[in-house]
Amino acid sequence: MATQALVNPELLSWARIRSSFSESVLAKKINVKVEKILAWENGELKPTFRQAQNFARVTNTPFGFLFLPAPPKETLPIPDLRTVDGIHLDGLSTELRDVLEQVLHKQDWYRDYLLSNDEEALPFIGKYNVNSSVADVVNNIRETLGVSIPLRGTWDEYQRDLIAGAEAAGILVMRSGIVGNNTHRKLQVSEFRGFAISDNLAPIIFINSSDAPTARLFTLIHELAHLWLGISGISDNAHSQGKIAHAKEEKFCNAVAGEFLVPQNLLKKLWRENDSLINNLSILATKFHVSKLVVARRALDVGFISNETYREYYQSELEAFRNKSGGGGDFYRTAGAKNSTNFSSAIVSEALSGRMLLRDAGQLLGVAPHAIQTYARKLAL
Repeated sequence: MATQALVNPELLSWARIRSSFSESVLAKKINVKVEKILAWENGELKPTFRQAQNFARVTNTPFGFLFLPAPPKETLPIPDLRTVDGIHLDGLSTELRDVLEQVLHKQDWYRDYLLSNDEEALPFIGKYNVNSSVADVVNNIRETLGVSIPLRGTWDEYQRDLIAGAEAAGILVMRSGIVGNNTHRKLQVSEFRGFAISDNLAPIIFINSSDAPTARLFTLIHELAHLWLGISGISDNAHSQGKIAHAKEEKFCNAVAGEFLVPQNLLKKLWRENDSLINNLSILATKFHVSKLVVARRALDVGFISNETYREYYQSELEAFRNKSGGGGDFYRTAGAKNSTNFSSAIVSEALSGRMLLRDAGQLLGVAPHAIQTYARKLAL
């Protein structure tokens, strides 16, 4: 008879809920009957060591945690600014926690790299506060990134220029919709759209690529505003209410993103009250070189459309993206987006010069050690 693991039933329930699994879903994943999951969590039965190890693996829980006398108190390394309908969200998935941990690990390495090269602090981090003029922040972000208001081109081209400008200014911009290279561990847009990690040497913006591409431009500017305030945080770009902690900061960052992409005075002047929503969005998206979704978000900000109308339009964009999404695309370009240009360049430079083991470089980049030269060539580093 297999040896039983003397796990704490309370920890089994905690680990399952923490991973957002129902009893039935978890039972299928570890190939046992749902009644057994219930019996384990009720303390009526004990899993075998193999079953307990599978339980820990599937729920992304350290095996030793299952034997603790009580669930550990997990704290976040950056503030959680997410709300739904003005109510603060409780709990984070293991996917979001693991992505945060991976990004912070990369930041630690990159910050040490910059210090070893005597790089100076970035002057724009924390330059403003929530009492500053939105217009001043918008103008300073434009000047720092070296990207003016576009006169031609698509929103996608505009976004690429802004990301390139952010990287040139010293900001690491990372984008992914999964944890590492694990396509089974997807990041949920319902949980977060992005986060910013403020640092005067190695600031980072992370954008959830599971979101509709047309929504990511607003997220990018929102997270840039966080850096200009010098405030880290996980965001969903929701309309924050005054009673929620950090609501003032989130409202300010939304205002900066809106004014940066679609200035309010021009929107009010160009919006046609007697025209349809779709016509207004199409015309103004072309005018401002942003997506129709960004225009819809701005129309919501100034009261031209209701919150319900915006949500319906956003959901249609998100569904269209999900229905159209095909294979994973080019592995190296996807890896480049996950790592940022600056981080990739630094790692490749250290690895190919012999100052860093290829094995260590591969682990940081999520690329096989023997493929680092190919990675550098594909990204033209």
